[in-house]
Amino acid sequence: MDLIIRQATLDDVKNILHIYAEALDNGKVISVEKAQEIFLKQQQYPDYQVFVAIHEQQIVGTFALLIMENMAHNGTPSAVVEDVGVLPILQGKGIGKLMMKFALKYAKEKGCYKMSLSSNLRREKAHQFYESLGFKKHGFSFLMDLT
Repeated sequence: MDLIIRQATLDDVKNILHIYAEALDNGKVISVEKAQEIFLKQQQYPDYQVFVAIHEQQIVGTFALLIMENMAHNGTPSAVVEDVGVLPILQGKGIGKLMMKFALKYAKEKGCYKMSLSSNLRREKAHQFYESLGFKKHGFSFLMDLT
């Protein structure tokens, strides 16, 4: 598949929200204005990027990638991927796979010793997808609901 993956811009936020609404958040997303505020705040982090995948001049996927500096692990950074989404009508076409390959390459280039993600226990298809890419279940993910 012909796909371009690039860092998102402020102008991409509306399309990113559309993907979140369709693929992640059951149609419920924040306003474009609030999302743009958050996007600008994210840009202040040292290495926290939102990426978009473009196919035929349309944003069809997105993910966020945080590179964290660590004092442990001999000072080697690690990567966390979040908010992975592909438009449902295009899922299964290899977009997610190409996005994750891009994220892994980016993390390796940044010197990361690992890239991690968490996925809701109910998202069995997502688990199969990540395992097909070579991700392994490792430990447990714990959550404390603060709302």
